[in-house]
Amino acid sequence: MANLNKVFLMGNLTRDPELRYIPSGQAVSTLGLAVNNKFGKDQKEDVLFIDVDVWGKTAENCTQYLHKGSPVFIEGRLRLQQWDDKTSGQKRSKVSVTANSVQFLSSGKSGGGAGERFPDSQHESDSPAGGDDDVPF
Repeated sequence: MANLNKVFLMGNLTRDPELRYIPSGQAVSTLGLAVNNKFGKDQKEDVLFIDVDVWGKTAENCTQYLHKGSPVFIEGRLRLQQWDDKTSGQKRSKVSVTANSVQFLSSGKSGGGAGERFPDSQHESDSPAGGDDDVPF
């Protein structure tokens, strides 16, 4: 039987990315991601907090361009981490994500807060000099 371990997540960062380098010199950045889910008739909100590890040049870019509150789209795989708690001696575990790709959903350091307008795939400089005033839609 075939196996598949792939996850797609879209949410906002809960903290600034934390960049570190492993002994081989490769960069790794840890992102905290909050993903909201609304359910039921009264639209109750459930928030899932996920740790995401990003490697290489992407990790460095995340640290440079993202900050707390930044919206991102992440494609990656689930990973189970297990360790022994040093204080209690108990076995601990958590599921985290190792990112294959990270798409920034805002531009610049502003984080893309509500009401901000960002260009889509076409550049704003491609619009007519007079603006969009005479566009009927």
